[in-house]
Amino acid sequence: MYDPTRLAALVAVAEAGSITRAAARLGYTAPALSQQLAKLEREAGTALLVRHHRGARLTAAGELLLVRARRVLDELDQARHELSRLAGLSGGRLRVGTFMTAGTHLLPPALSAFRRAHPDVELSVTEYVPPQATAAVALGEVDLALTHEYVPGEAMPAPEGVRLEPLLTEELVLVTAPGHVLSAGSGRLPLAELAGQPLVSMAPANPNRREVEAALAAAGASEAVRCESPSYAVVCALVSAGLGVAVVPEMVAEGSLTPLGVRRLDPPELHRRISVAYRPGGTPAADTLRALLRGAFTRHSPAP
Repeated sequence: MYDPTRLAALVAVAEAGSITRAAARLGYTAPALSQQLAKLEREAGTALLVRHHRGARLTAAGELLLVRARRVLDELDQARHELSRLAGLSGGRLRVGTFMTAGTHLLPPALSAFRRAHPDVELSVTEYVPPQATAAVALGEVDLALTHEYVPGEAMPAPEGVRLEPLLTEELVLVTAPGHVLSAGSGRLPLAELAGQPLVSMAPANPNRREVEAALAAAGASEAVRCESPSYAVVCALVSAGLGVAVVPEMVAEGSLTPLGVRRLDPPELHRRISVAYRPGGTPAADTLRALLRGAFTRHSPAP
């Protein structure tokens, strides 16, 4: 095994062009650095340097070892960096923002895995209605947050200093009362079949749903109930009671507490994109949870 200190000495000489200048850079005396290099040559079993009156240059063997030495030292620096960040998970707190669907179905397994690995980190979870979650990240109210936007829909750029990492895209599906005529069949339902159907609307004034509502209106669905609620659970309950049909994210339909009929739509162009909002250079705890979320969402992945 080569001593990393001696490998660093070799790199320093290669970059400085002389033992004297390399020694000054590393904080050694020239004789002390020469001793380190001599030990490295004994470990290598061959000459690594040619010394001359203007300095020193590497032999062919020295050049070969130099490539490996830089690689080894870079890996060690990375390991030290990662261990230092990991040490930050021995305490402190992690503040997470979410919206209801993700907070119910996707966030708990990731937080559970985080807690098992880092039991000393204090956890807090706050529910937001997008895009309030990204604003909360920008203001430092939470360390990261789950948010979503609809396709088609208005572009919702992240605030300055906040990045959005897409995690999952899911289809929007039609939900009806059990036994409804549109729930019959297993194939995709043409969007045109919604013509004349009473719609439980998720408030078309909501910018995050406006374009989806416009697409449903263009297909001929007529608004029967305007549901001014951030909760899809209320929409599903109204649909289950026979007050109309609705188009909701697939995950919502799967997790509904009330019985529903479900059909996929054709064309499958209506989606919801779920992302995690975070600040680059955040805490080790936030980075760790973000990686866990990436894995949790990949396992769920109902989207095409």
